[in-house]
Amino acid sequence: MSPSSGSENRQMAGQPFGIKRRKGLTAKVCLFAVGHKPYWAQFEGLLDELMGYHRELKARIQAHGVAVTDLGMVDDAATAYQKVKEIHALQPDLVFVNMVTYATSSTWGIMARELAAPVVFLALQPLKAMPYERGSTYMQLCNDNICAIPEFVNTSIRMGRKPPELVIGHLQGDERAERELREWCQISKVLHDVHGARIGHFGHPIEAMLDMHSDQTAFTAQFGIHIVQTEIDDVLEEQNTVRPEEIEQKKREIADFFDFPDPRSDPITRKVTDEDLYAAARAAVALDKFIDRYSLDGLAYYYAARPGSEGRELATNLIVGNSLLTAAGFPMCGESDLKTCVGMLIMDRLEIGGSFAEFHPMDFEEDFILVGHDGPHHLNIAAGRPLLRSLLKYHGKPGSGVSVEFKIREGPITMLGVTQKFDGRFKFVIAEGESVRGPIPATGNTNTRGYFKPDARTFFKAWVAEGPTHHFSLGVGHHAETLKRIGEALGIESVIVRKSSE
Repeated sequence: MSPSSGSENRQMAGQPFGIKRRKGLTAKVCLFAVGHKPYWAQFEGLLDELMGYHRELKARIQAHGVAVTDLGMVDDAATAYQKVKEIHALQPDLVFVNMVTYATSSTWGIMARELAAPVVFLALQPLKAMPYERGSTYMQLCNDNICAIPEFVNTSIRMGRKPPELVIGHLQGDERAERELREWCQISKVLHDVHGARIGHFGHPIEAMLDMHSDQTAFTAQFGIHIVQTEIDDVLEEQNTVRPEEIEQKKREIADFFDFPDPRSDPITRKVTDEDLYAAARAAVALDKFIDRYSLDGLAYYYAARPGSEGRELATNLIVGNSLLTAAGFPMCGESDLKTCVGMLIMDRLEIGGSFAEFHPMDFEEDFILVGHDGPHHLNIAAGRPLLRSLLKYHGKPGSGVSVEFKIREGPITMLGVTQKFDGRFKFVIAEGESVRGPIPATGNTNTRGYFKPDARTFFKAWVAEGPTHHFSLGVGHHAETLKRIGEALGIESVIVRKSSE
């Protein structure tokens, strides 16, 4: 297939823009209601009515794509001690406590002490407001959803735990509460995939990049992630099994998704040739086989290899394949950046993208910063069709090959930097900005015009003051608070730069 025919073929086929996720998203969530046992004998029908509201809430949680285990009503200490054992056995990613009415904190104390998963109290009362002229004690108890929260939070603190998160509102037609409930379900999906993830690694950080080095044991300690040590020879071994028909199929996939423009102002770029496309497609097929062989969920790498060797040719032709994989939910990082690979995984599971990025030149005339990198990139957040250009040299690195160019969609953007402090613990550095329309340099790299408050210079100083690495994960939408909640759920210090600079 000629590289120039991709756009026409894609339009004729009517294919949607975007790459299908390799694995679906899900999470394991526990849900139980709390109440006060003496009420049931005092008020006939109260328990049944409250559990009806509980079932309604369960259905709404399930509608957000998570698997819900409903433990029913916990209304005394004995039941709490029984249920906490069941929760331990289930190992949920998140626990929802449905505050259907007042409950004594004896129903919560042992939970607060022993639950490892993040906890969210749900206080969604059936009525938006009580009809006071015909109010009753029964009606009040049906809407006493916030009543026990201070008692429960105090108990959490006395158990040495941080206060659980809260979703407060009314049960039906409350858009704010529904948005927060959906956010927590999405967070549970992130936690589900981070814990136990297998991130592959081969090669080493570029020697001079001291911020890239990290303690791989720390990833297990703080994220529950396992770093799988591999070799570029493992990818080469898979490449030697690639069949011609697999290469042709991958070439069609690439040509259907990318445009192949003529070079513009940069003399180190050229139009993608059939030879360039063949090398990129063969490497992409080898990558697919390699990650399946090791059951990986992400990969960070850097490998120079000897000039003219098979290793050099392979390592310099991975950008197209790793961008396709990143868009399919398999984050890949060049320059051996394991930390940003985790950040990209988190952003992807929030379904907001997660492109490999760093800061490029500032524009002092229009007050923005170019943010981008030479790959890999999350193609599903591109503004329009992404481009492929062949580079005669990779600046600062050995080799040459096909590279990806695009800018991300216009509108709100979020950045997540995963860094490490002096004590070795991880830290999230988070910020929000705007992607604004405008030209970018035709260099075969991604670049996006990023506008940041209060202005580019002030923002950049505040960002750097938090000690990030020079890489970060770049996504669409404003999700700083959500990322901060994820960091807190993982026990990781998280700072939103926007808040410290305003």
